[in-house]
Amino acid sequence: MTAPPPTDLACDLVLHAAAWTDVDGAEDDPQAAAAVNVGGTAHAAELGAPLVYYSTDYVFDGQKREPYVESDAPNPAGAYGRSKLHGEGAAGTSAWIVRSSWLFGPTGHNFLRTMLRLGAERDEVSVVDDQRGCPTYVGHLAAATRDVLALPFGVYHVAAGGECTWAEFAEAIIAEAGVDCRVRRITTADWGARAPRPAYSVLRSEKGAPELPHWREGLRAALDALGYG
Repeated sequence: MTAPPPTDLACDLVLHAAAWTDVDGAEDDPQAAAAVNVGGTAHAAELGAPLVYYSTDYVFDGQKREPYVESDAPNPAGAYGRSKLHGEGAAGTSAWIVRSSWLFGPTGHNFLRTMLRLGAERDEVSVVDDQRGCPTYVGHLAAATRDVLALPFGVYHVAAGGECTWAEFAEAIIAEAGVDCRVRRITTADWGARAPRPAYSVLRSEKGAPELPHWREGLRAALDALGYG
């Protein structure tokens, strides 16, 4: 039998980065996604400490053609975005909601590592060129979180400077890493994913959230950590 969790936990801050991030899988099983992204957040909030909840650009439908700011009304197009938006509510009033986008880093499963793997295996990769956002290095986001804590509770957009499409990001990864692989630009329709994706999801802050370095700086930092420097 597993012992019950302790009831006398004492902490000053909870950084809640756990999430269901399988966007297509959320369409197949929205209840499971909600159990993690909403129910899990509620459990984190029950600890009673101030909470940092990392949210996503997918709370927006992507129909806007200029950067989304904190006062823009969310309108998620898919189950994943809905679960993350409800998770924002579950975080409670003593929380910083940090919305970011297109996260990548030297560890875990993310677009950078996928492109490096596929680039080493193939002569050509097909990448979507009609979705535009801000690839954000997790190291820069983590460092900026400390600055977010100096702000009042609320929603903040914290994403990399600059913007690009997934195909442009892939081309930069391959060029910076010196990988011999071509990028074939395709449309979202060509890709055929089950879940809808925002066509435009650039995030900027109107509330004084910390500004992150350009995504290309984040890319170089992540590649350095992987030994490509």
